[in-house]
Amino acid sequence: MKESPFVYGSTVSSKSFTNREKEAEKLYQNLTQGINTTIISPRRWGKSSLVEKVINDINQKEKTFKTVIIDLFSVACEEEFLEVFAREVIKSSSSKWEDWVKTGKNFFKQLIPLISLGIDPTSDFSLSFNWEELKKHKDEILNLPDTIAIKKNIRFIICLDEFQNIAAFPGYDILEKKMRANWQRHKNVTYCIYGSKRHMMTDIFNNASKPFYRFGDMMMLQKISTENWIKFIVESFAATDKTIQESDAEYIPALMKDHSWYVQQLAHYTWQKTEKNAEKEVIIEALKELIYANTPFYQKEIETISTTQLNLLKAIIKGESQFTSTLVMQKYKLGTPRNVSKNKAILTKNDMIHEVDGKYELLDPAFELWFSKHYFNQDYVNL
Repeated sequence: MKESPFVYGSTVSSKSFTNREKEAEKLYQNLTQGINTTIISPRRWGKSSLVEKVINDINQKEKTFKTVIIDLFSVACEEEFLEVFAREVIKSSSSKWEDWVKTGKNFFKQLIPLISLGIDPTSDFSLSFNWEELKKHKDEILNLPDTIAIKKNIRFIICLDEFQNIAAFPGYDILEKKMRANWQRHKNVTYCIYGSKRHMMTDIFNNASKPFYRFGDMMMLQKISTENWIKFIVESFAATDKTIQESDAEYIPALMKDHSWYVQQLAHYTWQKTEKNAEKEVIIEALKELIYANTPFYQKEIETISTTQLNLLKAIIKGESQFTSTLVMQKYKLGTPRNVSKNKAILTKNDMIHEVDGKYELLDPAFELWFSKHYFNQDYVNL
């Protein structure tokens, strides 16, 4: 049985990667030419997949580079971040665990690392420090990649995913200044920084009062176009001995507003339900399954917001734009103009809504379909 060519819920493989050629080329050139790069876009638009694709290409073509991808999603504090950072840099500096041990001992002047190895050193290599000493000498960790690169005559590319998570650490302001002060001086290390909280990432890297302002090139990732999604869907069906007409394939990105995660998910559900040829009726059934599968998440989203925030979502979905007009505030029970302003800011910060060409819209297209059905009894699709 053939595997589905559509991937969601994790970074996509090379065969499932589609139409980021321009972004991939730009990121490849930036990282190999020493230009620090920040990638900003709404969640689930494919940032992590883009970075992994480019890093895989660099690993295959550029033998003088050592690459590191660190996911900061589960890192809970500054000390843990510094330990993870040091461990992954050391591991990427060589393919031999014996070198890791030597590096751990030879490249620190103030800190004394505690190194442990398991039965399989490649998967069970740990590095820790006395946390009180770590706080005093964090510069040694932050400068470690450049220190190693100079001694070993190599170059590092360090990618930090979910970077905005470290903004919640106690004392982050001091760490932020330390990172910028040290990393901007590195001549042999290039940093690629990205995360799923667009509002927070924008504040960190596009706020003139913050240390990381203009740290490097900023890439604002856009949606993949409908035309490219159609081509990808048709070709992916054909590659697995199934067919879908272009007119039907177009329906998938149209319903999901070209949102990468949901286009892949709806295409996957459609592919699963298709024996030979996928028609619109199959896509509609797949859409219902997608909405049903995500309903618990949407219900939880609703539970986290206030009544006036819920009412603001209703007004947005109904196409309103003059939220502070007396008529709109009364019709949707939005409260006062101050309530409206505060709720717009909260929903934007939480990546539930965003502003496009002066008008607000929901970021999650499937959530919007569910919301319209749940609160306005609107059908998922217009047949």
